[in-house]
Amino acid sequence: MKIYKQSQIEELADILKNDGVISVPTDTVYGLCARINSMNAYNKLMKIKSRPITKSIPVMCADEEQIKSIAIVNENAEKLIHAFMPGPVTLILKKRKDISKYVNNGGLRVTSELAIRMATSDTLKKIINKIGTPIFMTSANQSGKEVCKNLDDIEKACPDLDAMVEGDVTFGKESTIIDCTSDIIKIQRIGVVSEKQIEEVLK
Repeated sequence: MKIYKQSQIEELADILKNDGVISVPTDTVYGLCARINSMNAYNKLMKIKSRPITKSIPVMCADEEQIKSIAIVNENAEKLIHAFMPGPVTLILKKRKDISKYVNNGGLRVTSELAIRMATSDTLKKIINKIGTPIFMTSANQSGKEVCKNLDDIEKACPDLDAMVEGDVTFGKESTIIDCTSDIIKIQRIGVVSEKQIEEVLK
């Protein structure tokens, strides 16, 4: 499997434009990604990860403007975006009605929600901007198995990937997930960002 440098933006963007799936380093863990505006890319990602069709896949955007193009951002969400993004947080937001049904529907599970992150490196931001669409971003592993710690692990776990991007992860721990779909926020998973840090921003 070919390993790319983070500087090879054109080549990586071309793979994603052609419905490919690649592994990339993020700030938290290694991730698997594919573009969101292709059902073929979505199906390929689900197959490579052996992910049940009832489980949603988070979406990574280049910036706040792109987040607002696919999701509804309320006051609390905006505060959290400005405080922690780009960074190790995932926000659960209401998706806009014109977004493709399979995006975060997890196949048969109908939902109006999106799990969203913002690009955590210049490389990811450039790739997203180059393909002109947000990307699915899920941890690099087989669904339900331990997250891969290096490129060798990724290649063994996901041999059908189209490419891998070299690089290190910063935290080695998953993001904090915050549900912002109502006026009262709910923390679904504590990761790098603590409950106290969130409370400080929202008070």
